[in-house]
Amino acid sequence: MIKPDLLFEHVLTHYRGIFATLFLLPVSAVYGAYAGIRNWISFRLNSAPAKHADRVEAVIRQIADWKMQGAEQKLCTARSGWKTMSELVPKYKLSHRRIDVGMYDLLEIDKQRQIVRVEPLATMGQISRNLISRGWTLPVVPELDSLTVGGLIMGFGVETSSHKYGLFQHICESFEIVTAEGKQVKCSPSENPEFFYQIPWSHGTLGFLVAAELKIVPVKKYVRLHYQPVYTLDDMVSVFERASRDAENNDFVEGLVYGRDQAVIMVGRLVDAVGPDGSLNAIGRWYKPWFYKHVQSHLGHRKEGVEYLPVRDYFHRHTRSYFWAMEEIIPFGNHPVFRALLGWALPPRIELLKYTETQTTQRLREKFHVIQDMLMPIRYLKQSIDYFDEHFRLYPLWLSPMAIKDNGGQPGFVHPFRTEEGAVDEMYVDIGAYGTPGKKDFDNAIALPLLEKFVIDHRGYQALYARTTMSREAFRTMFDHAGYDRLRERLPHCRQAFDEVYDKVSSKGRVSPVEMRKLEKAG
Repeated sequence: MIKPDLLFEHVLTHYRGIFATLFLLPVSAVYGAYAGIRNWISFRLNSAPAKHADRVEAVIRQIADWKMQGAEQKLCTARSGWKTMSELVPKYKLSHRRIDVGMYDLLEIDKQRQIVRVEPLATMGQISRNLISRGWTLPVVPELDSLTVGGLIMGFGVETSSHKYGLFQHICESFEIVTAEGKQVKCSPSENPEFFYQIPWSHGTLGFLVAAELKIVPVKKYVRLHYQPVYTLDDMVSVFERASRDAENNDFVEGLVYGRDQAVIMVGRLVDAVGPDGSLNAIGRWYKPWFYKHVQSHLGHRKEGVEYLPVRDYFHRHTRSYFWAMEEIIPFGNHPVFRALLGWALPPRIELLKYTETQTTQRLREKFHVIQDMLMPIRYLKQSIDYFDEHFRLYPLWLSPMAIKDNGGQPGFVHPFRTEEGAVDEMYVDIGAYGTPGKKDFDNAIALPLLEKFVIDHRGYQALYARTTMSREAFRTMFDHAGYDRLRERLPHCRQAFDEVYDKVSSKGRVSPVEMRKLEKAG
């Protein structure tokens, strides 16, 4: 007789799409409804600045308790590691002192200063809904609904408007941090600037983020989206780079690469009304095809096209399909019948997908599955596409241009590219690779270290939510630690309280979901 736990693992491994449809989608839908109601009630009842001050005091009291009890453990947030966007789970949370920073609210919209003040666990979906209904938006709205402000600041955030506004960190006007000393510190370009410029990418290793002020800009009703299919690598690179450098005319630039010589380059502009040159496409509706599939159809048409997308549909156009990762989880998810019946329930929640991973799917994912974002100087885009084609053969690839802004003379973890001639070029491109490569005999254990070396050799950066195999020395070669090290040395109790970034993002600090379940059961 087959044991129930072995039968369950068999179902999770071999019938994952059916399991996700019958179990994960309903649970995700119920949880999403609950979270929406909770956030609405919280926003209505608890968002006054005085309430926020009480929550900050609660964080400070927890740090005071830690110090009184000997300060023996390092600190981290109490937020479940299963909720991170990484395919891995933070192991360090099991041994660290957890500080509850349960702050989910939008605190204030200041139209005169054009800022929104938010708490760290406010999500992109929550913020975009609230701002758009008032005629505003963030200049950079990273794609997925569930991404949090804290994660985008402490990690990184990019979107198709980043060629114009920079990364998510570049729309931040100020941060409020509670340090290991138990003090609340406000930092901005003019107030504690050394602190301000080191917060992005620091992964909570300098203090606890409790609030941030973000720039807002007026929003229009639609995005006029122009699709241009290209059929050679040279055309792909030239069209994409030309569009990326034209921030005056292009509000959004995106490329989806379907093969070494096939891509669709999209250029968007905010508009108030649907024009005569295209039709309205409410791509966010549950019965619509997944966006990347819709985009791919333009390759077959072999001609340019124009559509008008409702602005929020555009901002979250890849959410339902997690770009194209959903096709491997629910292979029939883009079928018209599934979209019509259950498309409204997509996507299943990330933490549920991770928690139901099996030993078999873990082994397959670790060897064959790729989730990586590499931030490359745009002058190396052609070499990068060639590299991915030769070593991965994984399509689609996501291209999103971004300007790496100067830190006002302050050293930062990420800095603009400097050419061999000494000129500074701010323009980079995020190359997102998600899925199972088509290269014969592919093995992540070989491919990922070689990719990281390619990125370092071409002065790029690896997004730190992803799996990293770098040594500490290679990590410090990729990222500038000078100002970060100096600040950690200067801040009281910082080194005692917090790991370095590398300790959190390397294999030392993160494990697979299956390994994490075993560790949790072991206590």
